[in-house]
Amino acid sequence: TKTQAPTKTGEIPREVQEDRKHLIEAAIVRIMKARKQMNNSNLVAEVIKQLKSRFNPKPANIKKRIEALLEREYIERDESDRRIYRYVA
Repeated sequence: TKTQAPTKTGEIPREVQEDRKHLIEAAIVRIMKARKQMNNSNLVAEVIKQLKSRFNPKPANIKKRIEALLEREYIERDESDRRIYRYVA
């Protein structure tokens, strides 16, 4: 078994942070695939709702993952309303 280096109270190990990034991205893609388009606040709320049984994701972290998915073209912004995201099939 791997032993983790001791961390300060409240500090999250790097492996856990990486796992959470992937969980957040997977939740965003699942939601967007089902809904096709959604506004920012509803998407953040839905991600929190889906993941709260595992951990409590911070809205700032969700926003970072949305930006990463935008860069990788999994989702895109609506041209007429920048607050709306669209799933790219």
